[in-house]
Amino acid sequence: MSELKIFHDNQPDTLEQHLTDKASMASALAKAGIRYEQWQATQALSDAPQQDEVIAAYKADIDRLIDEEGYQTVDVVSMVPDHPEKAAFRQKFLEEHRHSEDEVRFFVEGQGLFTLHIEDKVYEVLCSKGDLISVPANTPHWFDMGPNPRFVAIRLFNNPEGWVANFTGSDIAQQFNRLEN
Repeated sequence: MSELKIFHDNQPDTLEQHLTDKASMASALAKAGIRYEQWQATQALSDAPQQDEVIAAYKADIDRLIDEEGYQTVDVVSMVPDHPEKAAFRQKFLEEHRHSEDEVRFFVEGQGLFTLHIEDKVYEVLCSKGDLISVPANTPHWFDMGPNPRFVAIRLFNNPEGWVANFTGSDIAQQFNRLEN
């Protein structure tokens, strides 16, 4: 289930808003400059889809974003609970950081928690199957895949080298919720 929780950045125990309706979530996130939308596959996927199959199933939406935003690279990443490096991968994303480009993720399967720090607000966005989130360049955020990650996601990049993080040095991420799956 997708959900959005909004907090003041210095009150991690006081929930200001909790939304589970995707249209309401999209509206609240748009006000903060975040793209959040839902996609539907144009063809059924196999039980263990490979990258080409996943990209083909969402080609129209991928092409639309490429046309609108100029993304240059598209790939598919997946994570399963028995991945031998899951703890290291989880830790890599848990600290607040920024990117010089948008961070775009579409969840084909599974879930992940994106937490965005925008001005004096913290937006916890639990993304699940069918959700696309685009975190604008230079937006402080962190990502939690949980201790037992399970997801397949499409990633779109402007930078052909892919994901490059610039850590802020803040400890704010330690004060907010984690994904417990």
